[in-house]
Amino acid sequence: MLRAGFDSLLSLVMFLIFTGFAVAALVFAAMAREDAYRAAEKQTKKFWLIILGINLALNLLFPMLFLQIAGVIAAIVFMVDVRPALAQVSGGGGRGRRGGGSSSDGPYGPYNGGR
Repeated sequence: MLRAGFDSLLSLVMFLIFTGFAVAALVFAAMAREDAYRAAEKQTKKFWLIILGINLALNLLFPMLFLQIAGVIAAIVFMVDVRPALAQVSGGGGRGRRGGGSSSDGPYGPYNGGR
């Protein structure tokens, strides 16, 4: 009985993590400009929206482990390959929404050389 409760809790946690990751990937894919996909030489925005949208729909409608794993693989590919390339060609330089910065910026803000 304890194992059945743990298994259902584990299933719920995995469902929430996989669905949350799918939503995040879909939002990032939708926010990027269409021309950034072409400039980064990646698949089109429409392609990624369809793949990630199907992933999210399958997670919500048919929460089966093998479908969730296939979907999370697609989301991981987007997040670790496509998203950084889009940020690089969009002028983000991997910094996301924090701003561009200058060449004298350190990890905690601008470096002023002791001035």
